[in-house]
Amino acid sequence: MSDLIKKYNIPGPRYTSYPTVPYWDEENFTVEGWIETMQQSFTESNQSEGISLYLHMPYCESLCTFCACNKRITKQHSVEEPYIERMMKEWQMYLDLLPEKPVIKELHLGGGTPSFFSPENLQRLLEFILGTSVVAENPEYSFEGHPNNTTKEHLQMFYNLGFRRVSFGVQDFDLKVQKAINRIQPFENVKKVTEWSREIGYTSISHDLVFGLPFQKVKSIQDSITKIQQLNPDRIAFYSYAHVPWIKGVGQRGFDENDLPNGDEKRQLYDIGKQMLEDFGYHEIGMDHFAKEDDTLYQSLMNKTIHRNFMGYSSSKTQLMIGLGVSSISDSWYSFAQNVKTVEEYNEKIDNNELPVYRGHLLNQEDLIIRRHILNLMCTLETSWEDHTLQFPELQDSLQRMEELKNDGLLEIYENKMIVKEEGRSFVRNICMALDLRMIRNKPESRIFSMTI
Repeated sequence: MSDLIKKYNIPGPRYTSYPTVPYWDEENFTVEGWIETMQQSFTESNQSEGISLYLHMPYCESLCTFCACNKRITKQHSVEEPYIERMMKEWQMYLDLLPEKPVIKELHLGGGTPSFFSPENLQRLLEFILGTSVVAENPEYSFEGHPNNTTKEHLQMFYNLGFRRVSFGVQDFDLKVQKAINRIQPFENVKKVTEWSREIGYTSISHDLVFGLPFQKVKSIQDSITKIQQLNPDRIAFYSYAHVPWIKGVGQRGFDENDLPNGDEKRQLYDIGKQMLEDFGYHEIGMDHFAKEDDTLYQSLMNKTIHRNFMGYSSSKTQLMIGLGVSSISDSWYSFAQNVKTVEEYNEKIDNNELPVYRGHLLNQEDLIIRRHILNLMCTLETSWEDHTLQFPELQDSLQRMEELKNDGLLEIYENKMIVKEEGRSFVRNICMALDLRMIRNKPESRIFSMTI
């Protein structure tokens, strides 16, 4: 396995979308095109499955140096209300474009730090959104909470509005690692918010861990997972640290690259962590999630309804996802649209009564077919082209590019389908890259992605 890791550990996309953002055709994208496909998707799916909403809350009180998210660092909480006001106005713009009330199946608050905002301000925003919509049957509402500033009032407010999922960023409990990434949070803080969540009635509590962080050793992974096991969360996200300082600048230069585990060491952290999680009763899902058998994410894997989008893996599929707030990405299945990346630009667009979209991509027929195959592989580790509508002219070329992966025992290719073997799970990004015609036709001249393994 070590030789295969060295062979295939190359820069590659995480495939939360296809085409991936660097290969969007921004030249031919228009906001009008986005609105048209958004309305088409809404008409096709609102009544049958509802829509998803992603709310990006960009503010954090301090900078975590491992983080690659769009964020704004401030301790001034006076920024809360103006931002909430503009998000409400953006939502109203979408409501004005829709022919009927949206059915909200999935709602997620990410960041930044959603719990930077007061429960009162968040409640105002959410009550406006939910009050202008129809709540779906068995909705999936979730938010990301920082263990250091998520209060019991936050948790109770979200719960009262129908939220039943919460994820807490843990990363690692080792103090040396925490200092390197500027994320000091004692185990007691994680324990407190987890117990509060369970006491209030949340049915899916998730903890996020990251492997490959500076100064991280086998012992810190073992200690962190052992401590987490005491709290028995329903899900665990076990992410590979994506070191992309050339994109994120100073935020990921808070430590020397020599402080990071090398390829073999990083793989060892993953292997040991995965084995421990499986020993504790978690099942691996996709490429970076683990869940208990009674969690809806595991159940969606078993009944093959699991979905993946810019919010990660989800147990509920929606065709249309609308993103509100700075840098949010929306997805109509037929197109992607991303909001402007700074608070100042966002404020200006909203104040001028404009959707704050600044770039995107309109998918052509080939894109849609390849997107389906990559989504299948990322979610269920298999895909089929038995249906002729899922075939495309360069399919055989793509399969030929996978021959070496097949010969290395990582996948099986049949006449009308392919299946990723258990040994190939860690290499699924590499397998998807063989289908990625946008990247194959326009190989990057410089590194733009994190390493695949």
